[in-house]
Amino acid sequence: MSRFFDELETRKPEAREEAYASALPQQVARAQALPGYGGSLSAVDAAVVTSVADLASLPVLRKSALVEAQSTSCPFGGLTTRAPSGFTHIFQSPGPIYEPGGGEHDWWRMGRFLNACGIGQGDIVQNCFGYHLTPAGMIFESGARAVGAAVLPAGTGQTELQARAAHDVGVTAYAGTPDYLKVILDKADTMGLKLNITKAAVGGGALFPSLRQEYADRGISCLQCYATADLGNIAYESEAMDGMIVDENVIVEIVRPGTGDPVAPGEVGEVVVTTLNPDYPLIRFATGDMSAVLEGESPCGRSNMRIKGWMGRADQTTKIKGMFVRPEQVAALVAKHDEIAKARVIAGREGEMDVMTVQIEAEGGSADHYMQTVVDTLKLKGKIEVVAKGSLPNDGKVIDDQRVYE
Repeated sequence: MSRFFDELETRKPEAREEAYASALPQQVARAQALPGYGGSLSAVDAAVVTSVADLASLPVLRKSALVEAQSTSCPFGGLTTRAPSGFTHIFQSPGPIYEPGGGEHDWWRMGRFLNACGIGQGDIVQNCFGYHLTPAGMIFESGARAVGAAVLPAGTGQTELQARAAHDVGVTAYAGTPDYLKVILDKADTMGLKLNITKAAVGGGALFPSLRQEYADRGISCLQCYATADLGNIAYESEAMDGMIVDENVIVEIVRPGTGDPVAPGEVGEVVVTTLNPDYPLIRFATGDMSAVLEGESPCGRSNMRIKGWMGRADQTTKIKGMFVRPEQVAALVAKHDEIAKARVIAGREGEMDVMTVQIEAEGGSADHYMQTVVDTLKLKGKIEVVAKGSLPNDGKVIDDQRVYE
């Protein structure tokens, strides 16, 4: 098995940029022709969208818009270039939200991740992702086929049967959530069964360092990916375990929550993804997840951009004094004063009352100077603290709910 899935993983940045320059205008044009975008891209000249920087001028597509589109044009909201009957699978995720699936080679691009896990011909993968309605099971099965591995379609539950099958079949690799592998291993121990699992490809939950170490102590190399039902694989770990490498057929931006504005490298923000899949051309799709760009290239030799992995949720909307405060409002507050670099709303309690504190990063200016802007944009009064630039935490939070509910 090759160390790399294909030559795209190690290409020079200039070659990747040239590929984007060719692919992006076509993908934007495909999206413009779809009724699901509702004219939001009508003013865009697709021919001039040739780089990641050019994407920043396009609107962000949020999950809420996708749900709304599907409510009027089921099942895919007019956002696919194929008719529903033209896909191999149709899935349903909570919401409900419907996602398409293609039977073509590695349609969700999961093979790249499994290859990085060392999974390939000669392996038998016990796939413990769900196969019922939701797409995760098929996403990982498609990846296993792409690297030539056999699949035991185990799904979830029935742990005793899972342990018995893993032993009897001679499973060598696991795919599933990070914690369920431990459940199978522990069950096999109680049953006196020796398992041959040495590789694990996980996703859909947090892989805590202590759990990864426990697997390593059992002789199992465990790597994780970041994928969604809408987009397929977005980023993945390699053997270097130094950040997550962005897949070659998506473009990732990190933006300030509540906006589509890219943040500086290293700053935490919301993950926005443009997929180059011609069947489902999602342009600047907001995942709702937080991450940050990890500068430099991976020591493993893969040259694409890296992110730090999942760092929380971007939808920080909260209710203070009976009023919703949203990230978009905080962004509007920042935009109204050129000298403001960042702002952060803190929800707290004093006695039995909600209190709001607005921290503003700015050079100079008094709290009174910003009071009316805060009231106009947040529709609430609160304490204002003007703090030095660079003093707010780099965690992507623009709304921090510190209230404790007992």
